[in-house]
Amino acid sequence: MQLQLQNLSKQYGAKYAVNDVNANFVPGVYGLLGANGAGKTTLMRMICGVLKPTSGDIRLNGKTIDELGEQYYTHLGYMPQDFGFYPDFTAQEFMLYMAAVKGLDKRKAITRTKELLYMVNLSDVADKKIKSYSGGMKQRLGIAQAELNNPSILILDEPTAGLDPKERVRFRNILSNLAKEKIVILSTHIVSDVSYIADTVLMMKQGQFLIQEKKQTVTAGIKGKVWELLVNENTAVEYSRHFSVVNLHHENDMVRLRIINESAPRENAQPVEPNLEDLFLFYFGETTEKQEEI
Repeated sequence: MQLQLQNLSKQYGAKYAVNDVNANFVPGVYGLLGANGAGKTTLMRMICGVLKPTSGDIRLNGKTIDELGEQYYTHLGYMPQDFGFYPDFTAQEFMLYMAAVKGLDKRKAITRTKELLYMVNLSDVADKKIKSYSGGMKQRLGIAQAELNNPSILILDEPTAGLDPKERVRFRNILSNLAKEKIVILSTHIVSDVSYIADTVLMMKQGQFLIQEKKQTVTAGIKGKVWELLVNENTAVEYSRHFSVVNLHHENDMVRLRIINESAPRENAQPVEPNLEDLFLFYFGETTEKQEEI
């Protein structure tokens, strides 16, 4: 299974929401990171066929979406950021309705509904109306409906937004189990979710990929640019004006700063191993505006 994006662009007037993107996806979890307006949702909607590209191709196993026609959509499962539930439906009714929309026969629809509601831990509330569900329960129902046709490509747009930590852990565990033989593309603002479950990190800015890298090596580019040092409170305030401070922690009368900078901001600053959050803030924080040294 291989999904390819070839010179993919989406243009609105003079502005490119997605600009000449190329990527190859094989089974695994891809964490798509970027600030608001980076083009993540536009990209995902094009992959799902909701939006038509201005130029470029999307290919599955060598064939374009146009060549595959309706067959392409049998491979897809999609959970948009703002999923429209019917509040007066029960979870079971909603799943059977979505199964009919996806063309599953009645017997298979009943079997899959039962299996998937169990998988997302909603079996006990399957007969309760969706309007009584918490945000986390609705998100789990969202991924269950995306899995109805057992897709080989699963597209999830901000699936953990608004969930409490316990629900996010549960959701990540579900995704990890699903991703063994699927291409899973997960868009999120929550860096820790990508840190836990993604195999590959995609970082998008202004409609283009800045990074496409395995998680194990993705922070190599900022090694030697992340520093920690202990300073007094007045110095901490001063440093915050001149450097990109990604973390600040009070320790008795002192302040421990974690700073991203090309060189050591002070003689006693110690280099530390960068993490994915450092990388995100390197590209989307205020680093480029604060490169001068004190």
